[in-house]
Amino acid sequence: AIDLATALDAVGTLAVELSDTTAGLLVKALVPRPHPAADWTIDAARTSQYEQHLRAVLDYPLGPTEATAPAAATMVVAEPSAGGPSFDERLHHVFASDPGVRVHLHGARSRDDAVIGHVTVVGEDFGEVRNRAARAAHWLREGRNG
Repeated sequence: AIDLATALDAVGTLAVELSDTTAGLLVKALVPRPHPAADWTIDAARTSQYEQHLRAVLDYPLGPTEATAPAAATMVVAEPSAGGPSFDERLHHVFASDPGVRVHLHGARSRDDAVIGHVTVVGEDFGEVRNRAARAAHWLREGRNG
């Protein structure tokens, strides 16, 4: 990945998706922008991948990259299921039941039309934040406990 970025004279973030095949590693995709796999940085890093990308492209000093907490978990928010409470009501429930959940709705459809956003939770214990993020994502999708 570093060799590719260097050869391309890339500036900013270059996401490199690799496939491990019997013939070895193959480059599956090159994405010259921040990648959704690191959306957790919005809430859990001193400087998010998006700000960092802009800083690099604009030739500004890069920001600090330390985590804001020992543990972070991000889960995708899938298209809401039919029936049950409205999406607004689902959001109200998530925010009221866990004020530490951060919800980011992307405002645009993903390529597979299933992902509408993500939730991130930060804290001290990875198991706990993972469970809270999963519970919030499930509520937003299903409108009920899982």
